[in-house]
Amino acid sequence: MENFKINKNYLLLKNWWETINLTNYEKSFFNRDIISFNQQLFRLKEKKIRIGIFGKSGVGKSSILNSLLKKNIFKTDVINGTTRDIQSEEWELKDQALKSIELLDSPGFDFCNIKLPDKIYFPINHADLILFVIAGDINRNEVRKINSFIEDGKKVIVVFNKIDLYEKNELKEILENIKFKLQKDLNIPIILNYENNLRSFIEKTINQYGEIFLILNTLQLADKLFLNIKEQRLKKRQKLAQSIIGKFSTIKASTVALNPFILFDVAGSFAIDTALISELSKIYGFNLKSESTRKIFKNISVNNLFLGATQVGINTSFNLIRKVFLFTAPLTNGLSLLPYGPIAIIQAAIAVRSTKILGKLAAKEILIRSKISYIEPSIMIQNMTFKEPEIFRHINIYLSNRNLNNNFASFLP
Repeated sequence: MENFKINKNYLLLKNWWETINLTNYEKSFFNRDIISFNQQLFRLKEKKIRIGIFGKSGVGKSSILNSLLKKNIFKTDVINGTTRDIQSEEWELKDQALKSIELLDSPGFDFCNIKLPDKIYFPINHADLILFVIAGDINRNEVRKINSFIEDGKKVIVVFNKIDLYEKNELKEILENIKFKLQKDLNIPIILNYENNLRSFIEKTINQYGEIFLILNTLQLADKLFLNIKEQRLKKRQKLAQSIIGKFSTIKASTVALNPFILFDVAGSFAIDTALISELSKIYGFNLKSESTRKIFKNISVNNLFLGATQVGINTSFNLIRKVFLFTAPLTNGLSLLPYGPIAIIQAAIAVRSTKILGKLAAKEILIRSKISYIEPSIMIQNMTFKEPEIFRHINIYLSNRNLNNNFASFLP
């Protein structure tokens, strides 16, 4: 059953990725994220989970990893800041559904001499599980880092190291204070590191939730990459759409201002608007048939009072007035034609305004419809069901922050 889950999600994501037709510019621009996602996808296929260790300098991160491996692989020293870069090592576990675990060691996040911290901590930020090591009560900076991981969709285990430095009553007081500072509804585990306590807890956690962590993190990395690509594409399409809307606004303004015939005016405006929607659909990669284009135009006009009134009522009224001016011109020696020009200008201005509104609404409608044509990684995440309430809460936090921080309305024309 579990193996089927991993295989199923791997195939889903592999097929999804093959549908993302990247330009050469996008391949270059998102090169690091693409490599990271493909590595994660490979780890999903190979059932290899990645655990990253994180914390301040001097809390004993490297020592903890050595104790888990029962080998002195990671360099330790009495001087803080011994680890200057990300280091990794395989941890073989017996009787586990997952094939292997990759342990990542990292420099203390408070170490001042780290160059390019984003690059250094990139692998940690993409780990499936975070061991956040502390050696006493946590400060605001540590709380902020923990919350940042959680908001990013990571599962965090707090590891309390160097507990031999505290008396029993002191340890109890510190633990209570830490629990008070952390998000209570998430029940973030705080594990005391002594003897084999931490090793046993991790083995049990990986055995129970390891595959879920691996699948979810792969889906989240796919989703973040998708959002970055989507944002970049929308910015580019926004400029193209604005140019197209401007072009059709000019054409429509000229047509309305110069045409004295009501039926030709309405028919011409309708033809221009449907052509605009058709062009916008091509820009957003969702080519619409003529019937769908007309349906979008009808829905937008019906649901928007200004557009509906402009297309029929206002323009018809102005055209009637202009027609009266034309017919009465011989009787008034041409004086009735004096208001003709200003009215034509007003009609042209209204045409420009209505076309811009239509273009914006149509772009939004087309973008919404285009989402139906393929499955986004976030939809895959939403469709997953979890019996474990803690996993469910973590997913809800990720999806909430995703929707809050990725409102693409600003990239519409």
